[in-house]
Amino acid sequence: MSKDIGIDLGTATVLVYVKGKGIVLKEPSVVAIDRNTDRILKVGREAQMMLGRTPGYITAIRPLRDGVISQYDVTLRMLQYFIRRACGSLLFKPRVIICVPSGITEVEERAVIDAATQAGAKHTYLIEEPVAAAIGAGIDISMPNGHMIVDIGGGTTDVAVISLQGIVVSESIKVAGDKFDEAIIRYVRRKYNVLIGERTAEEIKIKIGGAWQREEPRTIEVKGRCLVQGLPRVVHLNSMEMPDALEEPITAIVESICSVIERTPPELIGDILNNGIVMTGGGSLLYGLDRLIANVTGIRTRVADHPVSCVAIGTGKSLDHISVIPEGAVNISRQRQQR
Repeated sequence: MSKDIGIDLGTATVLVYVKGKGIVLKEPSVVAIDRNTDRILKVGREAQMMLGRTPGYITAIRPLRDGVISQYDVTLRMLQYFIRRACGSLLFKPRVIICVPSGITEVEERAVIDAATQAGAKHTYLIEEPVAAAIGAGIDISMPNGHMIVDIGGGTTDVAVISLQGIVVSESIKVAGDKFDEAIIRYVRRKYNVLIGERTAEEIKIKIGGAWQREEPRTIEVKGRCLVQGLPRVVHLNSMEMPDALEEPITAIVESICSVIERTPPELIGDILNNGIVMTGGGSLLYGLDRLIANVTGIRTRVADHPVSCVAIGTGKSLDHISVIPEGAVNISRQRQQR
């Protein structure tokens, strides 16, 4: 019997949900390739360990950028690997639902469908990230009641108002977790004249990063290369510096939320005031971001339970309705059959 699987194809992480089992796989979206033979050496966590540390003939790359496919062939092989790991032997091809950002173009949409079909999917469906995030956060989206979702992933932030199983107003911006890392790299270079790598920046973001001042400041020791002498150097960063370091990407996300609120019909604004704003995605875990959004908008804001898994759980739950839901009811878009 064929398996139905849901895939949260994220810029930073891929999560795979198998119907009846739940989330069976959670791996970084990284592939290590031998450039001489074009052979894939490692996928996922093992490939991530190689980022910035590979010899010349090996490249560790992230084939998804800003929520969409930037390197088609590599994404295809990565999907094949994950589908095979989730399903075992592909005796029967699975039906697959894949999450996409709400601002995706038709060309980008077609690339995702083609990649999934070539990777071994029998039928491919797409679901928009805010809808999947809302379902995964336990919100009943079938009711005529407005809910606001802010999904901050690795490559994109999707802000949407959902009512009656559909998106009423939405905005997708290419500012999310990756841009937080870039902002930290820029800040350390500007203030300390020290160059740090992506993985170090991510570690800083997780350990001391924040959009709001902490009651008890934290410090972290960071190793990098001094841009003046070209030699290794250690600097100590304090959590009190982080709101300044992250000001640019945080401002972009808050402005996007305000823009969606401004375009929301008045009846739904009342619902959102009652229900509050729900945040999902790994980026929502940035310390104090929920407090900052609540402070700016005046709307109660909370981070969903298991925010990193919300989109994958929502995608998985929508598998139950693949055969009965009319097309577009949960914004599942075009279906492609392989004949």
